[in-house]
Amino acid sequence: MFAKAFRVKSNTAIKGSDRRKLRADVAAVFPTLGTDQVSELVPGKEELNIVKLYAHRGDAVTVYVSGGNPILFELEKNLYPTVYTLWSYPDLLPTFTTWPLVLEKLVGGADLMLPGLVVPPAGLPQVQKGDLCAVALVGNRAPVAVGVAAMSTAEMLASGLKGRGFCVLHSYQDHLWRSGDKSSPPSIAPLALDPPDLSEGKGCVKADTALQGDMRQLTLEEEEEEEEEESPSAAMEDPGPGGLHADPTDSKTLQEQMDELLQRCFLQALKCCVRKADLPLLTSTLLGSHMFSCCPEGRQLDIKKSSYRKLSKFLQHMQQEQIIQVQELSRGVESIVAVDWKHPRITSFVIPEPSPTSQTIQEGSRGQPYHPPDIKPLYCVPASMTLLFQESGHKKGSVLEGSEVRTVVINYAKKNDLVDADNKNLVKLDPILCDCVLEKDEQHAVMKLPWDSLLSRCLEKLQPAYQVTFPGQEPIVKKGRICPIDITLAQRASNKKVTVVRNLEAYGLDPRSVAATLQQRCQASTTVSPAPGLKDSLQVQIQGNQIHHLGRLLLEEYRLPRKHIQGLEKAPKPGKKK
Repeated sequence: MFAKAFRVKSNTAIKGSDRRKLRADVAAVFPTLGTDQVSELVPGKEELNIVKLYAHRGDAVTVYVSGGNPILFELEKNLYPTVYTLWSYPDLLPTFTTWPLVLEKLVGGADLMLPGLVVPPAGLPQVQKGDLCAVALVGNRAPVAVGVAAMSTAEMLASGLKGRGFCVLHSYQDHLWRSGDKSSPPSIAPLALDPPDLSEGKGCVKADTALQGDMRQLTLEEEEEEEEEESPSAAMEDPGPGGLHADPTDSKTLQEQMDELLQRCFLQALKCCVRKADLPLLTSTLLGSHMFSCCPEGRQLDIKKSSYRKLSKFLQHMQQEQIIQVQELSRGVESIVAVDWKHPRITSFVIPEPSPTSQTIQEGSRGQPYHPPDIKPLYCVPASMTLLFQESGHKKGSVLEGSEVRTVVINYAKKNDLVDADNKNLVKLDPILCDCVLEKDEQHAVMKLPWDSLLSRCLEKLQPAYQVTFPGQEPIVKKGRICPIDITLAQRASNKKVTVVRNLEAYGLDPRSVAATLQQRCQASTTVSPAPGLKDSLQVQIQGNQIHHLGRLLLEEYRLPRKHIQGLEKAPKPGKKK
């Protein structure tokens, strides 16, 4: 449906009544979501927009956008989740698995054919014709497509896995996905670790033999590549200070290597990124937005380690070679006003092919990619609410998820005949519920409450807690609310601004590694020091207002949720001097 560009008819902020209706629709369509999960998906106060559009075939579609990402879309009064939503709730829909090569076909608008299915040892999920389903790839449970079953599971098996299996409505990399932040699917381990046995008669209906052979070979090749990446010989060791920039196979000095890298990134930026319409172009923009992005994987561009030492000196050198022309259009701010794209240095420059063995320098010196922790809100039973929860076997201090709280309250109301006989949406308040959810001035005035009000009041009265799970580690449960990453601007005695960021450790980030990365991105000095008033915590300080760079690092590369970061609104406005 979104394989081609769509036309937007309108984009408006959602009304309060529409927000409540959407929340109710989500709870009805996706009953596996708990109350807190529904509230998280359709937030009460955060910005939420309704986008009405026409798909390329003329279908009228309503898209709900939260935090810049499409989270749901509505077609012919049916509500569907996007892949962005399914990455947060991978078990929301029955999920079928296919091979990585099939994804390209799905993105192009093709439906999923049954010969492309991979049947796990436990068998296919049980669905009926018309049921909403998700599609994931082998080795990763994160869905990459959303569709509708063209037949029931029984019919699929009876057909020998032949024919059309699913009508695909939306997929990763289609135009709806492109309207968001264009993030990649997270890595979610499959529920069953045993690989599917594709041989005939062993838990899988016989599929096309040639397809099986191609896919088996593909799987073997992928596994061999993964083993090479994970082997100690292929992993990048910690090279020590400055070593991140050096090529160990190059006999040149570090300074000579940095000079070559600087010129390579400069020429590639002019040849591939900068256009005539971009001129005049701030020299800082050339470096930050174009040259850094042209740096090959596994290398870091650091002008201070080159023979030029400063960007202005390097650009003067390039101007002497008559490649560019630099002018000071405003006091203290230099811009590139002209580029000779016919210069032999540019025309003869060949864009290097990326090395298949190169590895991106990831957070920390471990050579392992950073994955954000899974943070789940929990609720702790206080002494004042033990009577409500003790019938369900919980006591003071018990920690529950929001869905468990909901179950306890519903069971309590039903067991004690508190559901209003005339209106099933109301719950009568007995003395225990009164003490738990009502304020003192409400004790004799409020006799009944709607279900949603009762549940939300219960959650508010419970003590906050949270669970943090880092990849490959056991979950950690803590009381209270997790402190967000705190970004502030400070003014120093010299009247210069500095950016200060605290509480990185709570999210598994090493402040020293973050400081090193920011030093390269911002080309500014950084320091790491003990955070005042925080025990065993460090803060990172960067010269200037670097919140824009910091935000991109945390949100786009580390993929931390925006709700866990405070202070991003203090980023400098476009065109404003830092």
